[in-house]
Amino acid sequence: MVEQDETMDESDLSRCGYFFDFDGVLVNSVGIKTKAFESMFKQFGPEVLQRVLEHHRHHGGISRVDKIQYSHTHFVGEPLSEQELVRWAKHYSNLVLERVIEADWVAGAREFLEEVYRDSLVFVISGTPEDELVQVIRARGIEHYFSEILGSPTRKPEHIRNLLRQYDLSVNSCIFIGDALTDYDAARETGLHFIGIQGDMRLPDDALVLPDCTGLKTAIAEQAGCRVRS
Repeated sequence: MVEQDETMDESDLSRCGYFFDFDGVLVNSVGIKTKAFESMFKQFGPEVLQRVLEHHRHHGGISRVDKIQYSHTHFVGEPLSEQELVRWAKHYSNLVLERVIEADWVAGAREFLEEVYRDSLVFVISGTPEDELVQVIRARGIEHYFSEILGSPTRKPEHIRNLLRQYDLSVNSCIFIGDALTDYDAARETGLHFIGIQGDMRLPDDALVLPDCTGLKTAIAEQAGCRVRS
């Protein structure tokens, strides 16, 4: 874990960086993706399906390609070839794409983005394949909120480190908002502050967790010292 300097001078306020996961943090799409895994793996019987869904829920923020291959290897007992894996990932995408585009916002998320995007740097870092993530965000008409839209196969900590360098950001004035243990771990590994949005899995006890994004403005001011300009 990177040590954080809790002090933050006035000049840092204009360089606050907000790092958002997407599913379950900005839009209510986690259930859509769980149903896609259920649809794809129910053919292997209830025991395999239960293990697949448990793995999926415990590893939010991980690439679907990794989850699909892991599930076939460890639960079905038949690892997929590269060609088969591509076909399964494409089928998954077909099941979720339009539904995610139409999914409701997490309460308070759009309002927060509307307040901060003009004066701050706002990034999306997701386990969704990057091309699909960009497609979803463009189709929802919200691309203007984000300085960068980043997805898999690059891992979240690598994305964070690249952005910190690219935008010359201090970890003291950056915060990751996520709903999964992978988000929490990425923030801790790179030194960012972290706020959790309550999802399927319980986050560590030392994490500040909100039910949705309606209290995000206050929580960020307390956690990272960033003031949202009204």
